[in-house]
Amino acid sequence: MVHINFRDLRYLVAVADHRHFGRAAAACYVSQPTLSTQIKKLEQYLGVQLVERTNKQVMLTPTGKMIAERARHVLNEVSDIVDTARAAGDPMVGDLRLGLIPTIGPYLLPHLIPPLREAYPRLRPLLYEQQTAELLERLRRGELDAAVMAVPVPGEGLLQASLFHEPFYLAVPEDHPLAEKERLELRDIESEHILLLEEGHCLRDQALDVCNMVGASEDTGFRATSMETLRQMVAAGAGITLLPALAAKAASGLPEGSAVVLRRFDDVRPSREMALYWRKGSAREPTVRAIAEIIRGLDAVRALAGEGVEAVA
Repeated sequence: MVHINFRDLRYLVAVADHRHFGRAAAACYVSQPTLSTQIKKLEQYLGVQLVERTNKQVMLTPTGKMIAERARHVLNEVSDIVDTARAAGDPMVGDLRLGLIPTIGPYLLPHLIPPLREAYPRLRPLLYEQQTAELLERLRRGELDAAVMAVPVPGEGLLQASLFHEPFYLAVPEDHPLAEKERLELRDIESEHILLLEEGHCLRDQALDVCNMVGASEDTGFRATSMETLRQMVAAGAGITLLPALAAKAASGLPEGSAVVLRRFDDVRPSREMALYWRKGSAREPTVRAIAEIIRGLDAVRALAGEGVEAVA
């Protein structure tokens, strides 16, 4: 008797994700003819067409979409079974697939990786830097074990461990009038135009919340693709921006850091909350919670607690 195997389900899910046999085959580390043949065999066994094949694109049939989604859940459960068995021996051993949003990854990881290696030398973190929407999708698919993101995130079925509140600094060119003030109040930026990141970055929305609190506006003539680009534009005198504390402090030590003046707000100190998210029922939960404890104990993170920050509404 022929049975459905997990390999063929993985092939189908890959086709659903990539909508292309070549890319799906590459993702599964098999040749395209092998993947295509196995999909056809799966269709023959089930007695239904799963994939519509044309010269221009690959699409799943309505039945194929439903089966692919169920297959995704089955594969996630199988992965959790394997993780549960491994974690029973030692939860701090093996691969941990950890995602981070781009506005925290480069600034948190240098503080996190050394103590993490020291505490758990047999744990191997595999790191993925993507925007929130992509991280959430990969969590849902079971491609990530956990992700560091800003609170809140949309969606259900996730658990979270709060990590820290990170204040925003105002970054201005050294010859800007606001650079002369040692401490600022939010009202000082009410008539300013703020450089922001492009759409898709949660930091953009958080910065807009700060602007809306005081009547500041976005500088619509420019949108950055990264925090480093924002900082470089400020250093070049193109405008001012809001930087999270870890990124701001990291930038202050760079060679051209003196061209950017950082100022904190004295009255209301806006911030964002960072948290570690994982799937409810994940076998890696003990591992993820242990990493959350390490992050909370980092010197750089503990220093943020003394800043008297207030979360942005």
